[in-house]
Amino acid sequence: MKCPYCGFTQDRVVDSRESKEADSIRRRRECERCEKRFTTYERLDEIPYMVAKKDGRREKFERHKILSGLLRACEKRPVSAARLESIVNEVERFVVDSPERERTSSEIGEHIMRELKSLDTVAYIRFASVHRDFKDVNEFKAELEGLLSGHSHASHSTLGAHPTQSTRMIAGTADAKSQDGKASATPPRSKVDEKRNP
Repeated sequence: MKCPYCGFTQDRVVDSRESKEADSIRRRRECERCEKRFTTYERLDEIPYMVAKKDGRREKFERHKILSGLLRACEKRPVSAARLESIVNEVERFVVDSPERERTSSEIGEHIMRELKSLDTVAYIRFASVHRDFKDVNEFKAELEGLLSGHSHASHSTLGAHPTQSTRMIAGTADAKSQDGKASATPPRSKVDEKRNP
């Protein structure tokens, strides 16, 4: 606690007492530099932190909702529970650090997406498809192609396929489907042909 006399930030507690109503704790502190004493009070933070929704409604920030969304996005992905818990903690700090005690759902969603983008591409796309509410497959495909074009190496390790191939697989627009059942335009050369026309 910062000393009100000299500004030093190191002190020691010399006495602690609970209030009669048991809703606060009074502490006497002594500055380790100037040795002057001052009093601080600890009270329960009763004002909730809020989330402003896109439709104008406001809801109390709840950790379990963030974790629930992350679990859905990371289902069957190689992401540990400890890493998800870490992301939830980071989001909570982001909300608590707001001077207005409020963050918009868009700010929180973008914060989560930044974490997922470097963690797992598939989880990122899953979360983005819900958060950004893609209107059609073209918006979804554009987001995916934009991600993969800038992270082709990461896409190989995360998706296990070439970026273009992965785009087609996830967006459901594979051009290969149109080629099913068609014969090759140039038949393979036989061994006899090779001898005649080397």
